[in-house]
Amino acid sequence: MIKKQIIICLLFAANIGYAQNLVSVKSFGVAPGNPAEVNKANLQKAIDWASTVGAAIFIEPTDEPYPIAGGIILKRNASLVGVNGPTPRGTVHASKKQPVGSVFKITDRKQAFITVESSTQIKGIQFWYPEQTIHKPDSIIPYPPTIQVSQTSNTQGVYLSCLTFYGEYLAMDFNAPKRFPCELMTFEHCYGYPLSGEFIRIDYCYDVPRILHCHINPSIQRFIRGGFSRGVVDAVIAKKTFAYVINHTDNAQLMDLFTFGTFGGILLGDETYGQLTNFNFDCVSIGIHKKGSNTKNRNWQIAQGSIIANCGNSVRDVHPIMIEGQGHTAITNVEAFSGGNGALTTVPENKSWDYMLVKGDQKLTVSLFGSRMRNYVSDQPFTIENKQAIIQAVACVDKDEKKYEATLESRKP
Repeated sequence: MIKKQIIICLLFAANIGYAQNLVSVKSFGVAPGNPAEVNKANLQKAIDWASTVGAAIFIEPTDEPYPIAGGIILKRNASLVGVNGPTPRGTVHASKKQPVGSVFKITDRKQAFITVESSTQIKGIQFWYPEQTIHKPDSIIPYPPTIQVSQTSNTQGVYLSCLTFYGEYLAMDFNAPKRFPCELMTFEHCYGYPLSGEFIRIDYCYDVPRILHCHINPSIQRFIRGGFSRGVVDAVIAKKTFAYVINHTDNAQLMDLFTFGTFGGILLGDETYGQLTNFNFDCVSIGIHKKGSNTKNRNWQIAQGSIIANCGNSVRDVHPIMIEGQGHTAITNVEAFSGGNGALTTVPENKSWDYMLVKGDQKLTVSLFGSRMRNYVSDQPFTIENKQAIIQAVACVDKDEKKYEATLESRKP
């Protein structure tokens, strides 16, 4: 039976272009009808074997998801590979409100579902939390992370691609301990709506993490159970967290990122630098929050993006961009506009307070080119609360659709 499964998987691999040896997870006794703890033990056995030879375990598609308990360790060299690309509205069972394909069914509330070590891959898999609420904000289950970086070893080279999350609380937690930093993490084509407001967070990742083509939206389960209610979305925003968080990270490469209905779009922490391009942060309170701990290399290049900042406790708290600390921020072709949206509660004005808030008491510099700034309440697009800040805007457009060019220093709100 195992030989038959290997042959089937190798044929599948040849058809989709993989050059790996794929072995079906069913060959190790993982089955949709098993208890979650049994499947966990059998999946771990499969991973243990794959780790010794650098193999991939094929998560064979079924019409019933695989129930699996948390606490799995994806050991060095092993891969888990399924058949699905990202499924932004959910795959659909013929007669039940549940996904089909390469699907893990998760109900464990105590342990991170899977912890990844070096040289590992997870691709083409759906993670489903069937007990998570869709409509009741006071019933949100704070699940542990779905995918977590190792907390006990240095992790280098993890590839996460074509993953979909339904009902997760925190999708991918790559906050590594300072004594066990990670390196060269890649996240691409991942979809979900984290009910903590945090989709991907990275800390102590030395050298070139990449977050590419990722999408966060409360309609992720539209074809399965419907979208998350307005009350749930409001509860997510109230947590005041950011969909993407980067800290203690060199050379971060962030491209084609989307979020909808989270408090913050992205937080670029004190100890980071890199590039953010081609993004849309929709229905947020803060689009981009950039910090910096020095003037040498705490610099970010941010380009080709759109921010719709319109939610929060008060319009005075709504800022498409917030900058503080030290370093330089170069912004090119980043527009901001606001308005109402029935999927969540927006501020009464349906506007932001400004285009950018600059805070702190240390010298920082900002340059802007070709940015459209509109639908803000204040008289000026920039609120400067930092006497050391220098801001230069060229070829920009203000809320009155007039050309805006200025060099600004120490302007109080």
